[in-house]
Amino acid sequence: MVKYIVKRLIYMIPVLLGVAFLISIILYLTPGDPASVILSSQATDAMRDAWRQERGLNDPFLLQYIHFIGGIVLHWDWGTSYVNGLSVTGDVMLRFPNTFLLACLTTVIAIIIGILLGVFTAKHQNTWLDTTFSVVGMIGISMPQFWLGMLLIIWFGLNLQWFPIAGFDGPKYWVLPSVALGVQNAAILMRFTRTSVLECMRQDYVRTARAKGQVERVITWHHIVRNALIPIITTVGALFGGALGMAMILEQVFSINGLGRLMVEAIAMRNYPIIRASVMLLAASYSFIYLALDLLYAAVDPRIKTDFENQSAGPRRARVSRKGAAHA
Repeated sequence: MVKYIVKRLIYMIPVLLGVAFLISIILYLTPGDPASVILSSQATDAMRDAWRQERGLNDPFLLQYIHFIGGIVLHWDWGTSYVNGLSVTGDVMLRFPNTFLLACLTTVIAIIIGILLGVFTAKHQNTWLDTTFSVVGMIGISMPQFWLGMLLIIWFGLNLQWFPIAGFDGPKYWVLPSVALGVQNAAILMRFTRTSVLECMRQDYVRTARAKGQVERVITWHHIVRNALIPIITTVGALFGGALGMAMILEQVFSINGLGRLMVEAIAMRNYPIIRASVMLLAASYSFIYLALDLLYAAVDPRIKTDFENQSAGPRRARVSRKGAAHA
């Protein structure tokens, strides 16, 4: 298992290099001049050209890309902000915890509501309860998150004054943005859970467990839900990764000092180092999320764990394992 994890971490290197290349070439080809946006209107052409020359914007694309990767690898330097002249590493790392916390809270809400309602609707298939929650789920999937966030601000922030409407400084501030982002994810997870549970309910081992007189609660959570977890875990991982990106919108709605809001400000100011660093951090987060999903697969399904161990042990041990299984 350790060798497998190390191998996956090594595989992340070309992925991150590719992401860095793509975001660099996109910014290089994007119309607009950072010097014209950041410098005052009284700046001359010579001042703008000197500003670009100082920051390497006049260099060829490949040279800019090599300098960017070299700064990260050699000095852990993600660049210098065009606006304040400070290293972007501090700004990005200061904002990322708020975005990550919002994504975690959103995923927790989605897991609790989505899995419970998915199992409930599957157990009551083709009843009025199933129809009602299915309609509610479709509404939740279709509802724009920023629109729900503004409704929550009006209802619970301004009218009832139960929760603050801006900031992210404590548990009371977490409620509204987490609910606004979590409702849609819960509806998506409910649909996937319902489908996966219905598929497992039709399997022979469920009928066998019922024939043996097993308690229905044990059949549901031990036999059905446990075997339905693989697609559910995959959906949870995708929703968590998506929450990191979708937080960009809600951070604007709720005035949260997160990574998404920082990226929006950087895009408006053509602050390329901030954009590159933020995208690279999100790409690394996605990679670690899917590595964690693979490890969860191994914890849920022993067959997947055996495959990982065979991959880590090499082809020779895998052949020995297959031979032993054949003789058995």
